Amino acid sequence: MNDSGPPGHHHASAQPHHEQGASMSSHAHESMAAGAPEHHAGHGAMIDDFRRRFWVSLALTIPVLLLSEQIQLWLGLQSLAFAGSGYILFVLSSIVFFYGGWPFLKGIYDELESRKPGMMTLIAVAITTAYVYSSAIVFGLKGMVFFWELATLIDIMLLGHWIEMRSVMGASRALEELARLMPSDAHMVMPGGMVHDVPVASLKPGDRVLIKPGEKVPADGKIANGESAVNEAMLTGESRPVDKKPGNEVIGGAVNGEGALTVEVTKTGKDSFLSQVVELVRQAQESKSRTQDIANRAATWLTVIALAGGAISLVVWLALGREFAFSLERAVTVMVISCPHALGLAVPLVVAISTSISARNGLLVRNRAAFERARNIQAVIFDKTGTLTEGRFGVTDTLVLGGLDEASLLRYAAAVEANSEHPIARAIAAAGSDMTRLSSKTGTVPGREDAAAIRHSPRFPVEGFRAIPGKGAEARVDGLDVKMVSPGYLREQKIEIDPRVRHLSAQGKTVVLAMIDGKVEGAIALADVVRPESKTAVERLRAMGIRTMMLTGDNRQVAGSVAKEVGLDEFFAEVLPQDKAAKVKEVQSRGLVVAMTGDGVNDAPALAQADVGIAIGAGTDVAIETADIILVRSNPLDVVAIVGLARATYRKMVQNLAWATGYNAFAIPLAAGVLYPLGILLTPAMGAVLMSVSTVIVAINARLLRLGRTQSQAREES
Repeated sequence: MNDSGPPGHHHASAQPHHEQGASMSSHAHESMAAGAPEHHAGHGAMIDDFRRRFWVSLALTIPVLLLSEQIQLWLGLQSLAFAGSGYILFVLSSIVFFYGGWPFLKGIYDELESRKPGMMTLIAVAITTAYVYSSAIVFGLKGMVFFWELATLIDIMLLGHWIEMRSVMGASRALEELARLMPSDAHMVMPGGMVHDVPVASLKPGDRVLIKPGEKVPADGKIANGESAVNEAMLTGESRPVDKKPGNEVIGGAVNGEGALTVEVTKTGKDSFLSQVVELVRQAQESKSRTQDIANRAATWLTVIALAGGAISLVVWLALGREFAFSLERAVTVMVISCPHALGLAVPLVVAISTSISARNGLLVRNRAAFERARNIQAVIFDKTGTLTEGRFGVTDTLVLGGLDEASLLRYAAAVEANSEHPIARAIAAAGSDMTRLSSKTGTVPGREDAAAIRHSPRFPVEGFRAIPGKGAEARVDGLDVKMVSPGYLREQKIEIDPRVRHLSAQGKTVVLAMIDGKVEGAIALADVVRPESKTAVERLRAMGIRTMMLTGDNRQVAGSVAKEVGLDEFFAEVLPQDKAAKVKEVQSRGLVVAMTGDGVNDAPALAQADVGIAIGAGTDVAIETADIILVRSNPLDVVAIVGLARATYRKMVQNLAWATGYNAFAIPLAAGVLYPLGILLTPAMGAVLMSVSTVIVAINARLLRLGRTQSQAREES
């Protein structure tokens, strides 16, 4: 890199300093599209440049110190003085000033050109003043040089910037990590069946690729052949491998398990899931928030105060009769120690880290301002179908009415229903095939089973299956006549219905009765299956002081049953899609900050109306324009995670801003010399040390957000 200086860093000074964290990650999307993440290497070169300037300047600082009259006096090394040593000191210091100080000299030009003076302006003014004054002393002006303070000041400023850039880059590394998920080559299946390795960038929709066990999926697509478990943890936050079979979608960057898959490519380049995620993360890191704007204004005012404070210090000390060198040193120290580095990094470092945490966990932030509002959420409105529930029929209750036990009742029912393709029949067949996981007391629902596995699972022998049009089905099961019928069939046959059955129907559930040899032996109730996580999510939101509500087009009985099971505070039933936004507005009229959580399709107007719109279960469709936050998984607990992360992020921002402003409020008077009568005096170099320490503290505190999130996840998993 030439002496034009590290461009990325200087651009950061020319624009508002808070954008550094974001700009350092802005090229990851482009790099990934090109098939190679070169972004990391570019910023690595900038860090190398600062490191190189630091070590060269430090090496030159050693002879500068040894040749400085003040240092010789302190260490008793006056014997090192010789004729002309001042000129050698000037040459060495000039190299340190122009080579080591170049990033700051270039930075002041960029800042003044953009009319946004900041920390580069302060540093450049301080070192230039010190250099020009000391040079004038060497060439005849009376006074005391402080080239050694100039050199040590530049060394410390370079070291501080080097550490800062590494911290910012580390915080923004999520995009590079996402970009590295994509493999460089793919095994393309040719029309004749031959397999050739081709660059991933050359793939297009319709191509077929072979993914061997343990390899990464090269592009978004649908499985044409093969079955396997695919690890999507780095993309969706789903910690367990997801079973995949023909017809299922796979995401580029996911890791294949033990089975070989043939995948038909559906999306490539900027249309792929991973590219959309990278773009969303980049936009989130670059977008501004209210807290960030406050920090920007504070940093601007601090720059003005620092320059004015430096000038006032110079004038006051001169007026008090101190020599010009002493007065100038006070002014330089004030400008150095009040550099708003910590203030400039207080918010963007936290933003970079929080967005990387959220992206890794399948929580995609499209709107930073809305994410910041999430900490103040007072009510969360959930859509029912597909959000609190799974959007499929499942057995919720079994009612034994005769002499059979529950297990036998389910097995007889499953034997008949396994021969039907009706959704209700398939749900009963699934429950019967895995009845050990069903508990009528807790309402636990068995997982979905493959239809073929259900048909071939051990069960009673079945003969003579036939459908009863509009009423159910019947068959001979293990020699007995078994009918699975609706309550309407019993009414037609003038058979009295048990009050407990009527109670289940009143809850909006679909009830199927089992008749064996003409006698009603039991009833099975089915409904849209409530997600196991829904109740836990509602409990945790309530613990946060947040009211929970549900919005659904279903009838009042069904809505009431789900609301009671989940533990919601209130619900709105029989609401048409076009009226959902009005209901959200109605809740807002109570003075509540409202988040709407839905599937992002039917709920688009409501998501747009809410203070925070959260699209849940987006899967690979992350381009939901009406949502502020997109949750990749269909897991209501992710709503809890978003609120928790928003609150933790805000706390870190406030902590950093409090430290940065408090530090400057204390440091500026100290640098000006208010404690000089007590013998306490800061040199410019010591001021630079304190300023750098403040910056490092802010960076470390921001990184604690990641540690806190990791510990929180560990507690939840345990």
